[in-house]
Amino acid sequence: MKLNGQIAVVTGAAQGIGKGITDRLLPNGAKVVLLDVNKTAGESLKKVFDHQYGQDRSVFIQCNVESEEQIKDTFKSITATFGGINIICNSAGVLDEHEWERTVSINLVAVIRVTYVALEHMNKLTGGRGGVVVNIASMAGLGPLSSCPAYTATKHGVVGFTRAMAAASSALGYGIRFNVICPGLVQTNLFSTILENLGQFSQLAGVIKKICRKGSIGRG
Repeated sequence: MKLNGQIAVVTGAAQGIGKGITDRLLPNGAKVVLLDVNKTAGESLKKVFDHQYGQDRSVFIQCNVESEEQIKDTFKSITATFGGINIICNSAGVLDEHEWERTVSINLVAVIRVTYVALEHMNKLTGGRGGVVVNIASMAGLGPLSSCPAYTATKHGVVGFTRAMAAASSALGYGIRFNVICPGLVQTNLFSTILENLGQFSQLAGVIKKICRKGSIGRG
């Protein structure tokens, strides 16, 4: 996979799956814009990548994906700096059944928001380069996770949204491929706090533990 000269934007890039995605994009030649609300983690990761790949290979921008204004300003800045965008990876996510509205906002609404703003810059019908949008869902997007109904709903939404966007792009000629990835359990900060964030479904914590015992957990 050679991505020399490709401009990739990764949300939730400072940790977890987003960091893992960035770790694959950079060695393959892409220039990566790291978007994360966590400024400390983002700047720290940027320093690591500067040492490994050089200062011109990555950029960190603090960005809250719940803010449409921040997303629009960020994408305008990226386009002005790099001349365009080739790859979008929507990987920002949370799991919190206590604050389920925030879970919906970050896991689903933000994916739609980022994608629509990205379309303004990538759509070939409006002068963009085309490219690829990769959305990170979950195994919970393919079947029910009884202990996390709101989280499950968001991931089903991401899968459905991605499929619909792929069909629209093909029919209308956006020149953009849409893909969704549904990983199993991954050893990230999100997973390490899952049992604390089940809210009214905490009595189902045993379901999570049972799933974990069935097989090894991936690391990202």
